[in-house]
Amino acid sequence: MKREEKQQIIESLKEEIQKYGHFYITDTSGLNAADTFLLRKECFKKDIKMIVVKNTLMQKALESIEGDYTELFATLKGSSSILLCEVGNVPGKMIKNFRKKFPKPLLKGAYVEQSVYVGENQLDALANIKSRDELIGDVIALLQSPMQRVLGSLQSGGHIIAGVVKTLQERE
Repeated sequence: MKREEKQQIIESLKEEIQKYGHFYITDTSGLNAADTFLLRKECFKKDIKMIVVKNTLMQKALESIEGDYTELFATLKGSSSILLCEVGNVPGKMIKNFRKKFPKPLLKGAYVEQSVYVGENQLDALANIKSRDELIGDVIALLQSPMQRVLGSLQSGGHIIAGVVKTLQERE
């Protein structure tokens, strides 16, 4: 491969990583063509972009992006597939679900929500991370809860006052 072709691939990887914001580095070696097709199909359903990359090109792409990805460089050995996504926990959930039937993909490392995760043992943590939208929804629900209680109390108090006024009218 010529130097210009390599540079184009590095630039393309850099743009994809910056566009999606979250990525997982996985090992899909050992999956046959049919299983790989099923994995790609599952990725497509979940809006995950799967790219098989050369480790050296991926490392050079990460080096050219602002941020510290040095912990992930050690994971770039052997066969590597990159799963790119906009929601950080979706690939983790998809991998866990896919591995109920198949032995791979294995998680090598991930960059999710501005944090680096290295190793297969991080898969459960990645699958359970709440996305930005889920966290915003939780905060809104927490903020609404006290207001709903106050409004409920005021509304029930209004019924009590109306009952007292009606009772007083009937006495006269």
